[in-house]
Amino acid sequence: MAFEFTDANFQESAIDSDKLVVVDFWAEWCGPCKLVSPIIDELSTEYEGKAVIGKVNVDDNGDLSTKYGVRSIPTIIFLKNGEIVDKQVGATTKAALEQKIAAHM
Repeated sequence: MAFEFTDANFQESAIDSDKLVVVDFWAEWCGPCKLVSPIIDELSTEYEGKAVIGKVNVDDNGDLSTKYGVRSIPTIIFLKNGEIVDKQVGATTKAALEQKIAAHM
């Protein structure tokens, strides 16, 4: 399972990480999010130890959604050294996400 980011753990788990961090902003009621969710779970397993890959439930963590300007979900942000280096808005494929991960590792 993918890591669960929250307003409380985001600084330590994402911003302060020395690895590439991939954050999927999602919600239970979001149809396209349900397509992306299993991909995020697979990637978190495949890149364990090399990247931090997880999810933020926008309904439970509104501060993060606001801070990162998430207006549409799913939105996937890629952080390196605490800074956004890439972003994907909307449903996408595993191959497309793998390309973005490889480009920033």
